[in-house]
Amino acid sequence: MKTKQVPVIITLVAGLVTCILGFTMHMESAQFVKTLVIVLVSFYIFGCIAKLVLDKNFKEEPEEEATEEAGEESDSEETESSEEITEESIEESTEK
Repeated sequence: MKTKQVPVIITLVAGLVTCILGFTMHMESAQFVKTLVIVLVSFYIFGCIAKLVLDKNFKEEPEEEATEEAGEESDSEETESSEEITEESIEESTEK
C-alpha cells in the first residue's frame, strides 16, 4: 500500500479547514497564523503516526501478491519452454 502521501494529505486538509474557519470567524492575522502553524504541525505528526500504523498493518499484503505473480510468470515460462521443446523434437523426428 502506498502511504507516502498520507501525512501530507492530512496536513493539507486540516490547513484548509483552519483557513475556512479563520476567514468565516474573522480572526486577527497574528492569532490566525499562530493557530494555523499549531494545526499544521500537530496534524503532520498525526499523519506520520497514521502512516506508521498503516505500514505496519498492511506490510505482508504486497509480498504475498508479488510471490503469487512471480509464481504465475514462472508457470507460463515453463509452459512456453516445454512447447518449444516438443515443437523441436517433432521437427527433428520428421527430418529423420
